[in-house]
Amino acid sequence: MNRVETALVNSPPRRWLQRYYEVPWMRRLGGPLPPGARVLELGCGPGYGTQLILDRFGAGHVDAIDLDPAMITRARRRLTRRYGQRVRLAQGSATDLHTTLGEPLSRYDAVFDFAIIHHIPHWPDALAEIARVLTPGGRFYLDEVTALALATPTYRLLFDHPAENRFTAEEFLSELARHHLVVDQQYLTRRRGRYVLGVATYRP
Repeated sequence: MNRVETALVNSPPRRWLQRYYEVPWMRRLGGPLPPGARVLELGCGPGYGTQLILDRFGAGHVDAIDLDPAMITRARRRLTRRYGQRVRLAQGSATDLHTTLGEPLSRYDAVFDFAIIHHIPHWPDALAEIARVLTPGGRFYLDEVTALALATPTYRLLFDHPAENRFTAEEFLSELARHHLVVDQQYLTRRRGRYVLGVATYRP
């Protein structure tokens, strides 16, 4: 992310959007987590999404990763004192979770993506990793930015994203299905397909 988007990720409006829009819709579409659920969050940023996963979804434990070491530092300040051993933070890539986290003792009950995957050049690899680490019946909660949004003048002027191989909402949902991540009708699109939000269930 460039400096503009980094500032946005750390801003009160971004926290408001996560708390009052994304999380309520994710809960409505996918329901709460099972008691004591083990969760992975991709691209945790300053840790506010992790906090919502713990408080609003009732996760028992969250492994939260981010490529940016400065974000990991911010997340650690936000989360460690309050949640202790319920959170593990790690720097690394969503396309290579084994290197980032090691092989988990058990797979995850849920994976969360608060608008991170559109930043990844080889985004299908991230979906393959999500399917690999989810337990059968586990859920993938997602909110994503599509190629239609990334092509707008505002996004092109202010932000820095990969330019090639971006996805439409339909292409993203189709790639989910290829990895046995089944959405059914548990999704919605916003702003004429510029954003897609939903919950997919892993059914190998």
